[in-house]
Amino acid sequence: MFKQAIASALLCFAALGAYAEVVNVDNAELARLAASGVPVIDVRTEGEWKQTGVIGGSKLVTYFDEQGKVDQPAWLEQVKKYAKADQPVILICRSGRRSDAASQFLSQQSGYKTVYNANGGMNAWSKEGRSVVSPASALAGCVAGAKC
Repeated sequence: MFKQAIASALLCFAALGAYAEVVNVDNAELARLAASGVPVIDVRTEGEWKQTGVIGGSKLVTYFDEQGKVDQPAWLEQVKKYAKADQPVILICRSGRRSDAASQFLSQQSGYKTVYNANGGMNAWSKEGRSVVSPASALAGCVAGAKC
């Protein structure tokens, strides 16, 4: 009986280790990670990108559309063009909530090991006066054939 309890506990801990925790990062860490080559994926909508601009070098891959719907398999295929499951990735949205949802999806259901969520999103980035570029600049850097 005792051996069964230990085995069950070990299986639970192993299951917990099957996916990584999402790490919330502030803007200083976001900038440092991006400068070191970790891809930044902006999950906002096209209208939001146009309204506020985007972080230079970020990849534009909408998670929730304007109606609040998400096609997770299609979105994941787009993300895989920029970061594989064994590579770190940063997600950002307007305030950090949608990117957190997308981060949880990558971490818990898609096997991504290192997922960073930009705490405060573009609101915090802009409030600190950090630089942004037009979405056209970011779109020009998209992988060929990607909807980003």
